[in-house]
Amino acid sequence: MFKPRSVAILAVFVFLCGFLIGNSIQYLEYGLAKFIVTPAYDDGKSENYGTDVDSLIHIGNSTDVAHKRASLIEFIWKDSGFPTETLPSIEANIVDSRFSNMDNLKQIDKITVNMEHDVNSIAYFFNPKKSNNKLIIYHQGHDGEFVRGRSSIEFFLKNNYSVLAFSMPLLGMNNQPIVEIPDIGKIRLESHDHLYLLDSDKFSSIKYFVEPIAISLNYVDKNFDFDSYYMVGISGGGWTTTLYSAIDPRITQSYSVAGSLPTYLRSSPEDLGDYEQILPELYKNANYLDLYILDSYGKDRKHIQIFNKYDPCCFAGDLFTTYENEIKNTMSKLGLGTFDVYLDDTHREHKISEHALNLIINNMDS
Repeated sequence: MFKPRSVAILAVFVFLCGFLIGNSIQYLEYGLAKFIVTPAYDDGKSENYGTDVDSLIHIGNSTDVAHKRASLIEFIWKDSGFPTETLPSIEANIVDSRFSNMDNLKQIDKITVNMEHDVNSIAYFFNPKKSNNKLIIYHQGHDGEFVRGRSSIEFFLKNNYSVLAFSMPLLGMNNQPIVEIPDIGKIRLESHDHLYLLDSDKFSSIKYFVEPIAISLNYVDKNFDFDSYYMVGISGGGWTTTLYSAIDPRITQSYSVAGSLPTYLRSSPEDLGDYEQILPELYKNANYLDLYILDSYGKDRKHIQIFNKYDPCCFAGDLFTTYENEIKNTMSKLGLGTFDVYLDDTHREHKISEHALNLIINNMDS
């Protein structure tokens, strides 16, 4: 027979065991949740706050298209204008072990563009053994060098496309020079937000994002005879795809993956982006909705946005539904070009999925 003191001790012991086991299970559930949690899914309306989307669209005819494009070019290149004649430096048939054993790869040419303040851009031109005579400009995002997009580049090569691959400014093989800025001093340019410090009435650092593409295409124009130029970008590369395709109608089809949303949909910190994505001086010339129309407008031109429904980085969900129909209606009235949006629910990563790659190729070939 138990003594009262023994019963009390046993009761305390049972209580402590229950407490510890219960909290362990709760902790285990929390730990597992960290691995299975999915990013918040947006119904496309939570961040709209009643915005009148139609009032933000400033393009209604071909004259508006030409005016907006000219305004962007003037803002970016100032008095010098679009660099139609400038050519890059070329190092033909280089060896880079990171891209060895890629299917259908004939050779890699290294393209270097040098710009103001000693900022450079290094791109690779992947030449396929068997070519369909079409070029894809592939642009990596903020996560680093375009080697991170090797699987996408190889996918395009396998489908007989030539590929011209870029990294964003200051990333990958691109340099990070030390510059002296009046009234500030010397700093190393390591972040995109540093670039804004270089801006003046005579210079826009936005050119660092687009000039390498323009100059590289000048080289391609002069030395090759491709039937079409397409552009594909992921994340910040998707943003670059959106901006560059709006400027240069040589790009007939553009595909932005997890690349941008209009500013009125960027209340969430993860969707705000670096300075280039929210620079007021840039978007006064053409806001995002205008850019999407510029990307899409023209004979045989199209602009496709792809969003990852469960993207852990940015632009998750279907916020695009707040403007999709308005852009499509505008394109219908303009009568030239196509705009479309796809939601990729096949994965939970910030990437161009295999599903998206096949979607892109099927659109290109259609």
